[in-house]
Amino acid sequence: MPSDEPDRNARSRELAQEFLEYLKNVRRFSLHSVRAYGHDLDDYLLWCDREGVQALDVTRRRLRAYVAFLSRARYADKTINRRLSALRTFYDWLDQKGEATTEATDALPGRRIARLLPKTMSDADMERMIGACEDADEVGMRDKAFLELLYASGARISEIASLRPNDIDYNQAQVSLFGKRSKERVVPLYQSALQAVRSYVERARPGLVSARRSAGTADALFVSTRGNNMSPEALRRVFNHYREKAGVDGATPHTVRHTFATELLAGGADLQAVQELLGHESLSTTQIYTHLSVDRLREVAALAHPRASES
Repeated sequence: MPSDEPDRNARSRELAQEFLEYLKNVRRFSLHSVRAYGHDLDDYLLWCDREGVQALDVTRRRLRAYVAFLSRARYADKTINRRLSALRTFYDWLDQKGEATTEATDALPGRRIARLLPKTMSDADMERMIGACEDADEVGMRDKAFLELLYASGARISEIASLRPNDIDYNQAQVSLFGKRSKERVVPLYQSALQAVRSYVERARPGLVSARRSAGTADALFVSTRGNNMSPEALRRVFNHYREKAGVDGATPHTVRHTFATELLAGGADLQAVQELLGHESLSTTQIYTHLSVDRLREVAALAHPRASES
């Protein structure tokens, strides 16, 4: 390599950091998404360095070579698509700033991926998990409230972790959730979920908060035994504990979200209403659940129709 090659993309790296700040502070992307964009851009700029490519003056041919490199390295199609999406967003932002154009990325094709139907769980499985909570103590009351709220709202685990006590409106029987891009949506809750949350907030959460030893305020709805705000990872561990305790195979917090959507559609809910409840920006994202609900209706018809057993 020429001696000046390590500095070839110094300006690109400066702009990449500025772009990540833009995603975080202007577009209001989650920290997880910002880190993913940063990782993808770092790897791309390292490839540019190795290949002697100036990222701010990249050509279609060079970008196709990058895609070929990812394929040879046996990256999954889903990963390649994610990296291409990150590059398109980055170059679009650069184009707006007058630092580069999107001409090269506009022609980049994505990888076609077979769309897998989301996995769901049964209501009986969820009932067993909730029933496994020992709600006679503070931790059991907290965990029961968490599982009830997760099932009642169809929320992402990150949205549950960011909830504050005041986000629950007991009079209106609803919860205010803040999803991607900090977009707020209101989801109605049924009474058993409200009762579990109210019981936890009034009878268990104060005792957990009082255990806090470090400086600061525990302001999250769900707090740990040390009085700290519970992260999405901590809540996932709670979920996994009760999944194993109840003998439920393969379920995740996101499985509960899939189940929430599928049950609503199977019960006759309007697709756009489900889109709003899930916080999806695009209706096409919600439409995948229609395949699951149609399958469920087919099963019901096969069992219930008087002539179904003849076929």
